[in-house]
Amino acid sequence: MGAKGADREGGRSTPPATRIQAVSRVQILDAALDIFSRHGFRGSTVDEIAARAGMSKANLLYYYRRKQDLYEAVLERTLGEWLDPLNALNVDADPVEELRRYITAKLVLSLERPEASRLFANEILAGAPVISPTLQTKLRTLVFQKAAILRTWVSEGRLAPIDPIHLIFAIWATTQHYADFAVQIRAILGPDVERPDFREEVTRSVLSVILDGVRPR
Repeated sequence: MGAKGADREGGRSTPPATRIQAVSRVQILDAALDIFSRHGFRGSTVDEIAARAGMSKANLLYYYRRKQDLYEAVLERTLGEWLDPLNALNVDADPVEELRRYITAKLVLSLERPEASRLFANEILAGAPVISPTLQTKLRTLVFQKAAILRTWVSEGRLAPIDPIHLIFAIWATTQHYADFAVQIRAILGPDVERPDFREEVTRSVLSVILDGVRPR
């Protein structure tokens, strides 16, 4: 999956992207995320994405030859951003503090980039036609690796006796709720979601619920 065309020519890797090319890729992916998250893959066009990125369609197609390539690249970037905090889980660190760091990072992503979570949720609801191979390989491997760390902490008495994989699922469900169900949250809380301390309140509440549940009893 991912970008094609500009990345490889004639079976050989092209030179590393220049700073301008790197900036253009970020610009394109940000624009694509905005359009795909609002209209879905089928409802989005390359013309819309190019316009949102502030460039010509021809220029965009230099980096990504097909809409499918662009969609894959956006999903891959999203999954990479989400997996980095989980990947950083350190078996030698304090378990509760490591989970605090991970949950906080997930909440930041959900609250600051809700469109990424919504795009990913739509892909999953559609049966993950694009990203299914990554879920079954990269994601599955990482989850089992980090579950082993959690299981070690449980066996050492440093966490309550919990199922580590279901704990990870619970963290995903709770943190991504604030992105995927933002409309519902706004309908219930109204103007409260605009308060300067709303994010701090969300983080404090979620951390309290989850961390109090995993502390050794």
